[in-house]
Amino acid sequence: MISSVISDRPVRVGVIGCGQIARHHLTTYSQLPAGQVEVVAIADISEACVADAGKLFHIPTIHQFTDFRELLKRDDIDAVDVCLHNNLHRPATEAALRAGKHVYCEKPMAGSYADAAAMLETANQTGRALSIQLSTLFANETIAARQLVDAGELGEVYFARSSGYRRRGRPYVDGYGTPTFVQKRNSAGGALYDMGVYHIAQMLYLLNNPKPARISGKTYQKTDMDTRRREISGYDVEELGMGFVRFENTDTTLDIIESWAIHVDKFEGSFIVGTQGGVRLDPFGYFRSTGDLDLSSTANLDTARYRWTNVHGTGDFYASPQAHWIAALQGKVPLLPTAELALNTMLISEAIYLSNQLNREVTAEEVITQSKSTAVSL
Repeated sequence: MISSVISDRPVRVGVIGCGQIARHHLTTYSQLPAGQVEVVAIADISEACVADAGKLFHIPTIHQFTDFRELLKRDDIDAVDVCLHNNLHRPATEAALRAGKHVYCEKPMAGSYADAAAMLETANQTGRALSIQLSTLFANETIAARQLVDAGELGEVYFARSSGYRRRGRPYVDGYGTPTFVQKRNSAGGALYDMGVYHIAQMLYLLNNPKPARISGKTYQKTDMDTRRREISGYDVEELGMGFVRFENTDTTLDIIESWAIHVDKFEGSFIVGTQGGVRLDPFGYFRSTGDLDLSSTANLDTARYRWTNVHGTGDFYASPQAHWIAALQGKVPLLPTAELALNTMLISEAIYLSNQLNREVTAEEVITQSKSTAVSL
């Protein structure tokens, strides 16, 4: 349950960070129905960046800050949206929680499991809500798959695959974004932290977030790139990550493959299978057998979304991670456990890195005890 439900007025939000991701968030807030949210202040260490965002989103200069701590001092802010690089998530989030603000934070949850666990612990201690930006949980195909799982249509679920593909889509070195996305000191990881978090968390959600027991993994950075971009980017993260997860007290397993760059035309999408049926997420498909007939089904997910919204009256509350977070703060729906899913995703991702380093399978307990903070002081 969220304490201090805000039911009689818009949720007042402050945004920390005014870069590319923050502008996506600000655009989403501007598109939510009237009466749900009001962005009242923004902060960024770059005066030019905060001024530019303020102009674009009509936030007066008096409500623009170059020190996020000044934003947190305001008593007219209910919640904070953290849009910083991965290794900055923990210090900003914890400061906001301790200032009495609810927090919505960009993915991945942090740069290390240790930092992510500390963030969730601080949220629990302060009684504030913490939500992590996991957009795939709100995709039509995820909601449809979840309905099939909950209805028992898959039977006993025993295996899932988390899959993400780009043929050549590494940040900066392939032409978009900034070098910070490919530097461990800022982002802590590569494809697994940038894209994998979405797909791993999506599958964990459909599996009811089981507790990992043992994980093996391997990472690569092999695909060639522009020599100049390699040199000036300081590229030192993985472009391909793979893993295999065994969970506690269950026969269920998960395998993972996530690519920023690879010489192949496509991957099959993520899927989940059980004794009675299976679901592929993208493209969406539902598979089952009746007697001698193997049945492969598609679904009109757009009409399903229309009914979720206009018949059941819940679709708008799950239209996007930010729409859901605001609705939860207003007491309209329970908050999905995005922080818990994101924390488990951090554990698995860091386990893949540790397994790659040690060249063997590792236990979840090893990751928990060995994980070190990568947080950068603000």
